[in-house]
Amino acid sequence: MRLVIARCSVDYAGRLTAHLPSAPRLILVKADGSVSIHADDRAYKPLNWMSPPCTLKEDEGVWTVINKAGEKLIITMEEVLHDSSHELGVDPGLIKDGVEAHLQELLADRIETLGEGYTLIRREYPTAIGPVDILCRDADGGTVAVELKRRGEIDGVEQLTRYLELLNRDPHLAPVRGVFAAQEIKPQARVLATDRGISCVVLDYDALRGIEDDKLRLF
Repeated sequence: MRLVIARCSVDYAGRLTAHLPSAPRLILVKADGSVSIHADDRAYKPLNWMSPPCTLKEDEGVWTVINKAGEKLIITMEEVLHDSSHELGVDPGLIKDGVEAHLQELLADRIETLGEGYTLIRREYPTAIGPVDILCRDADGGTVAVELKRRGEIDGVEQLTRYLELLNRDPHLAPVRGVFAAQEIKPQARVLATDRGISCVVLDYDALRGIEDDKLRLF
């Protein structure tokens, strides 16, 4: 990654035009070929950028970045204050706290989160089309299949629907109803789940981990 801090002006010419007047800015040139222009007051969002694939041509006092569509980002350098390059290597990617596997483990240990009287049958219950995240029984002894997501979207509801169709063919389990559980459930997914008779449960990850909410409460 190359980091350049320079007093510069920037012009974009493409489907529309844009101009950034002269000011000190950070220019990031990444190994993937992308170039982005940053100010010191916009958090992560660049003022302007050119996504890869693109080419960078450096002339005296002018950088020209051109993408495959022929759009141009023209950076006029007035004064270069810093110019350095750093080899970052391959990034391992973001490892998030609360991944689905951990949510599954926590919910299985606290299956009563779904309702009083719930009992666990098994995590990763095998089927011919893949394992069901959690299979359990409710207080009335009915079988419940739980599909877990960090973010609940339509494809998760579709996945649970396929599991339910298969599980309900087993006379030892049927009738099996579904619960779609996630930290966040998209409105479209909730509508589809409700239409198919699937219950939706929003999970509080910190509560499952036993972490108290530090917000003030009125009792």
